[in-house]
Amino acid sequence: MAHRAHRWRNTAAALTAASLMSLGPGVPGAAAAVDPRIDLRVLVVDDGGAAVRAITEQLRGTGVPYTTVDLNDPGRPTLTPAFLSDTVSGRPRAKFQGVVLPNEAPFGAGSGEQTALETYERTYGIPQVDAYTWAHPGVGLDYTTEGGWSGSLDGRRAAVTDAGRSSYFGYLDGALTFEDNAPSVQESYGYVARPRAGFTSYVDLPVPEGSGRGSLIGEYAHDGRRELVVTFAYNQHQQQFRVLARGIVGWLTQGVHLGQDRNYLAVHVDDVFAPDARWDTERNCTPGDIDCVGGGEENAPIRMTAEDAVYAAQWQRTQGFTMDMVFNAGSGEEWKTEHGGTDALTSRLLTDRAQYRWINHTYTHPFLGCVQDTSTVPWTCAKNTDGSVKYMSRAQIAAQIRDNHNWAVSKGLPVDRTELVTGEHSGLKTLPQQPADNPNLAGALADTGVKWIASDNSREPEQRPVGSALTVPRHPMNVYYNVGTEAEMADEYNWIYASAEDGGSGVCATNPASTCLDEPLDTATGYDDHIVPQEARIALGHVVSNDPRPHYVHQSNLAEDRILYPVLDRILADYRALFADSAPVENLSQKAIGTEFQRRAAWRTAVANNKVTAYRIGTTVTVTAPSGTQIPVTAPEGTKKQLVLGTTAFGTPYAGGRSAWATPAALQSALTLKLPSA
Repeated sequence: MAHRAHRWRNTAAALTAASLMSLGPGVPGAAAAVDPRIDLRVLVVDDGGAAVRAITEQLRGTGVPYTTVDLNDPGRPTLTPAFLSDTVSGRPRAKFQGVVLPNEAPFGAGSGEQTALETYERTYGIPQVDAYTWAHPGVGLDYTTEGGWSGSLDGRRAAVTDAGRSSYFGYLDGALTFEDNAPSVQESYGYVARPRAGFTSYVDLPVPEGSGRGSLIGEYAHDGRRELVVTFAYNQHQQQFRVLARGIVGWLTQGVHLGQDRNYLAVHVDDVFAPDARWDTERNCTPGDIDCVGGGEENAPIRMTAEDAVYAAQWQRTQGFTMDMVFNAGSGEEWKTEHGGTDALTSRLLTDRAQYRWINHTYTHPFLGCVQDTSTVPWTCAKNTDGSVKYMSRAQIAAQIRDNHNWAVSKGLPVDRTELVTGEHSGLKTLPQQPADNPNLAGALADTGVKWIASDNSREPEQRPVGSALTVPRHPMNVYYNVGTEAEMADEYNWIYASAEDGGSGVCATNPASTCLDEPLDTATGYDDHIVPQEARIALGHVVSNDPRPHYVHQSNLAEDRILYPVLDRILADYRALFADSAPVENLSQKAIGTEFQRRAAWRTAVANNKVTAYRIGTTVTVTAPSGTQIPVTAPEGTKKQLVLGTTAFGTPYAGGRSAWATPAALQSALTLKLPSA
């Protein structure tokens, strides 16, 4: 960590010195020995390509303000000295702290715009990212014909170099494997080339069909300018980009920018204490569900045992990870009554209560929306005599929430009254049958003190208000609620994702968001061989995308074959193989996740309304925003927050820097940070 801070101080000093030497009569308002003002905003020159879109999405998701110049827009602004810089109160100002280009010279070498941009970068020490270009001497690399290589990178293993680890990619530990999700499709093309003088490689690869290693990402310092040169194609969804994106933005901003980026994983286990229905492998449906017709007995339900609870607690201790137990106490009490009045599972979970987080899931898991008319498939909303929709009442909803909470308090569970997950996310709108929230829901939430109500990310990916409460979108995992064994899971997966010709439902062929399996999975091996790696890859993609949304599964997945654990083990193992200890997984509560979304929304609004001013002068960063707005900032180790008297350490450490949501100190109108000085 100390080495990282030292590297930044040297860079900052060099940039300041270079800026001061180059400021002269050609820059309006230039004065000797005056540090320029560098605004904390990025310029993005967009050609419509996937690489620039990916970096733009990283900036947006992180919270970094940026200005886009669309090369395909005939009415776009022209890059001139006045567009790029001016003076403020007699001090030279650079309007952008970094520049993202589709390649090294999108305006054409020697053109007026290219010359203006290069002069600007040279004058103020502004870094430039070449989002995707080919290997050639113009970017500090040999041609690939000179000991390099070009072709598909699918499945190949790259690594961060020593220089990369001491720069902005030091949060990565191990080899980085390029995705190869479809062997018949080329997913990532690249140029692996040898560096020339002035080029420092940060991410490289053994030269295929050759010897030595060649660069994929590196810094080219020349003519008083610095470029980060990327020589492989990517899009915003590919894991290799998602893992490297933090380093790209860190380099672009020299580790000082608005916004923050962390890796999150939370897992909600729904229906704890309750049993879950079981998939029927013969009828291809779940007896007891509304859409499972044809008669026949219901299969034995799936419910955790005390031994499963012991295993869950032990697994958490081994992995250093906490699950959220989303519980239905009333369903557990019903089970106890039906099975002799005792319940070893409840006893075990209560004994281990402090090892989990607990979330209210209503007392008996009823549907809290409209009253369901199940006389038809699919069901419809029942109507009152006047033709209006019949809904569960406010009092009934409040009782379900209150009774579950009171039970938890009586048992000493560490439960937060403000958090709620309703059964099937009911009460919230459910398309197509119920296009609006139950109008009684918001009042019931207010009556019971609920501030954070879970929603299904596949239906509603954005946070929204429900009365005075806010939603917390959750990612559904493709580990089904109605299976307890690997064979059952593979069988239901086949039904959903196999074509009708292969014995599946054929739904995959008509759903534009789905694809059909090439052939059905072997029910004996398909879960471990296909489903586990696929679900782990999808979830890891969320983790490394600065996405705090929790994932949700069900208690049935911790029972019988305990099929959830192989997925979680794979996610955590793959993550830890990639990331250094400085970038641990953030495991947040539902309330903390909701608060994160709330702060992000307020921040995006402030930036969009031009209510944020942020800049760096020398080693001082100043940010103003609307009163009460939490400001996300990322800065190097050693950064201090300025108080009226003295300073205090800023933020918390993560991935080699420090970051936090912050506000101005008492009696101050602006947030002021002091960066580590040379």
